[in-house]
Amino acid sequence: MGKGRLEAFSDGVLAIIITIMVLELKVPHGGDLEALRPLLPVFCSYVLSFIYVGIYWNNHHHMLHVIQKVNGKTLWANLFLLFWLSLVPATTAWMGENPTKPWPLALYGFVLMCAGIAYFILTKTLIHLHGKESTLAKALGSDFKGKISVVIYAAAIACAFVHVGISYACYIGVAIMWLVPDTRIEKIAEKK
Repeated sequence: MGKGRLEAFSDGVLAIIITIMVLELKVPHGGDLEALRPLLPVFCSYVLSFIYVGIYWNNHHHMLHVIQKVNGKTLWANLFLLFWLSLVPATTAWMGENPTKPWPLALYGFVLMCAGIAYFILTKTLIHLHGKESTLAKALGSDFKGKISVVIYAAAIACAFVHVGISYACYIGVAIMWLVPDTRIEKIAEKK
């Protein structure tokens, strides 16, 4: 089956996720800059989550660009990824309202870790469908970035109960690691 509907559906879900997150940003009570202070943790958690959803959207787009088809397993693997990403707005809001509490931070990391695992499953499902010599398989290689991200998320979850600052640093570090343009798929696709 073609990949167009999968891509369109995924884009729509990701757009809704971002919309739900932005709706959590409330109007400040007051007309001066001091009124923004209580909203700062919520805004910062929104920015971090917006970046994460953007990273998933970008990588998802590139991945679908180099494949030719999908099957039932692919559809379920994609839904599994979208399920975990759909939980990002709730954990973002909880973390933003409780920025120094370990449980919201740990649950945020758990959702990110599960989304990372789900993305890994989706890539493996697509590679299995297209073959080990496919453009996607060659581009991803051993997928070190994907694997190390999941490990860092797991560490961040544990660190949330030791020192929340370390946990935040882990989440920000992974986001920065993925913000550095990952041109593996583009380079392989250009050669074809």
